[in-house]
Amino acid sequence: MIYLDANATEPLRPQARDAMLAALDLTGNPASAHRAGRAARAVLDRARRVVADQVGGSTENCVFTSGGTEANVLAVRGLGQGRRLLIGATEHDAVRQAPPADADVEWIAVTPDGQLDLADLERKLAAGEGDALVCVMLANNETGVIHPIAEIARLCRKAGARLHVDAVQGVGRLPVNITTLGADSLALSGHKFGGPKGAAALVLAGESAVVLPPVQAGGGQERGRRGGTPPLPAIAGLAAALDVAVNEMRDLSPMRDRLEAVAREHGAVVCGQGAPRLGNTSCLALPGLRRDSQLIALDLAGFCVSTGAACSSGKVSGSHVLHAMGLDDLADYAIRVSLPWNVTEADVGSFIEAYARLAERRKNA
Repeated sequence: MIYLDANATEPLRPQARDAMLAALDLTGNPASAHRAGRAARAVLDRARRVVADQVGGSTENCVFTSGGTEANVLAVRGLGQGRRLLIGATEHDAVRQAPPADADVEWIAVTPDGQLDLADLERKLAAGEGDALVCVMLANNETGVIHPIAEIARLCRKAGARLHVDAVQGVGRLPVNITTLGADSLALSGHKFGGPKGAAALVLAGESAVVLPPVQAGGGQERGRRGGTPPLPAIAGLAAALDVAVNEMRDLSPMRDRLEAVAREHGAVVCGQGAPRLGNTSCLALPGLRRDSQLIALDLAGFCVSTGAACSSGKVSGSHVLHAMGLDDLADYAIRVSLPWNVTEADVGSFIEAYARLAERRKNA
């Protein structure tokens, strides 16, 4: 089996596994004042410091959550309380579904290459009354398209709006600093850069502790912003994986480019190819061969790829991302190939051969 579905989840890094096993040996609750509790608290504090440092935040404003979805919901409902919500048309469902039912939501268009339409954002910021929360992901999970967050932040500041960035696909693959980006908050998730599932974080801008109404209330953990005993092994694994991912970041774009060049030779369309993209992500549409048929054929050949976001790949309606880009005619024929941190040249070479055979069978059908 050759695993090429990193945007759904990355393989676990050995350093994360080691950190988790060490944390599993700790009995204490981080909230307890005795020696066992203090030992657990030291691991939690160290993990929080690593996460905050790696994305340019403060430990006071690093909130651990159960996943990227919870981190996004916490930001949208907390920072967006009483505000208009301006949400990018290609955002992940974790953000699209986050607003409460009575929220005032507007969708920001994207250009044909998948980047946020800055002119549309500026119009919407100027047209509405009251403060707004703008929600734009750093990099798209299906196409890998990278949005110009610094410019978006500039427009938000000019209009007095807040900016939340879903950085789940970007952290560990791109340099990410909340201050440099100009965001008010950003979400990250451990299993997207080689950590375990079940641990993520919302990082808030600023040095002082930001008041944020919790989505999950409880005993006052995370400075009252997220209740519940923290899953210490998962959080320790998240921090260990992030440290390695940031310090040993690989440029996978040469392998991606080689893969895409062969795919285009065989009639594939690379969705979003005109925009800056993550070096590990290719969204390939092969007209005439439906995405589910491609997925099955490649799975039988020993390759794990996907037909889009892992949480919605089974939906019959197709990709809202490609529809927003105006690629309705390609949406039913597109698969996503996302290279993991441990991919090899041989892995990519084997996939290229399998994809070429698949495309040739389509021509001869």
